[in-house]
Amino acid sequence: MINMKRGRPNKRNEIQFYILKILSSIKTPLTISTISKLISKELKSNVSWNTVQKYIQELVKLDKIQTITVPHSKIENKNGLTLYILKKE
Repeated sequence: MINMKRGRPNKRNEIQFYILKILSSIKTPLTISTISKLISKELKSNVSWNTVQKYIQELVKLDKIQTITVPHSKIENKNGLTLYILKKE
């Protein structure tokens, strides 16, 4: 007999799935803010920036997502936005 799980999917798995889905469908790098807005629209409920950041950092450690840090537009030698893109295999 197969033991099947019931109930809601794990929040971590659900949000990480949507992060990977969004990054694979949009080929340009995105900010955490943009990703969280797109996930909130998909799930039809508000997903906080902090939650998305936490799960993105986990995916970066798992080597599934790549970070891109752009230079600050007005201050030299300072980092600006951090963008995320799906890691190329």
